Amino acid sequence: MTPKGQIWVELVGDLVIARVRGEPTEELLQELQEKVLFLAQDAGRAKVLYDTLEMDAPPPDVPWAQRALDEKLGSLKLKRAIVVPNSRLAYLARIAFGEGDYRVFYNDMVAAITWLSDAESE
Repeated sequence: MTPKGQIWVELVGDLVIARVRGEPTEELLQELQEKVLFLAQDAGRAKVLYDTLEMDAPPPDVPWAQRALDEKLGSLKLKRAIVVPNSRLAYLARIAFGEGDYRVFYNDMVAAITWLSDAESE
């Protein structure tokens, strides 16, 4: 298990890609959210792919911290796909993103990207 979490956020085509490795902390999620929002606003992108395939399950307070961050989004609407390796992280993702516009995918990066891309018609 990686002792400290790591994040990478980059713009790839029409998507903001956010990767998390290891165990995230509330501070790391805050930094991740800031980077995602900067790229989303700066590049005019509203589709975000969260890659958590190498993430370790955090303590229960961490997903709640993500939900609190999302409540501060205001009028910014993001469509997010979260790719998870197992049901535990899927459950935590559902806690973290609550009522937002997102979908959880199990180990299927291609389906997640396809779903985000198909959002054009919505």
